Amino acid sequence: MKPGTPKRLTATSKRHGTTCLLAALSVHDGEVTARCRERNDHLTFLAFLKALYRKYPRRQLYVICDNLSVHKAKDVREWARRRRRLTILHTPTYASWLNQVEIFFNIFTREVMRGGVWRSKQELIEQTMYYIKCYNESATPFAWNYTGKPLTV
Repeated sequence: MKPGTPKRLTATSKRHGTTCLLAALSVHDGEVTARCRERNDHLTFLAFLKALYRKYPRRQLYVICDNLSVHKAKDVREWARRRRRLTILHTPTYASWLNQVEIFFNIFTREVMRGGVWRSKQELIEQTMYYIKCYNESATPFAWNYTGKPLTV
């Protein structure tokens, strides 16, 4: 490709389907917990929350979510309310950058998704989960901070 020219797909390219990636980042060690699922509804999200809750027994969990409606569904709120070790927090609207898992999603998009071609949905899922496994082997916390003060230009 030449600089300044858009990337084009061939006429023979075929879309094999999509998968939903649910991921959680442990800010203390940088480890990513992820699942690929068929859909991203409140039941899928609730099952993911339950898996996180079991993965970290006897630890207080703070789960930071964006404002997607599945994160605020009645079933999710009721289940979370009954868990003393779990607090779900939501980023302000248009401020998903406050959630550190978004840094991981950016890295993942750059290193895996952009320009990727897969022969099947299963191949996409396998590559995604393999990348996350390899990522976790050398994961470290992000050096991220925010003082709450406006950025200066």
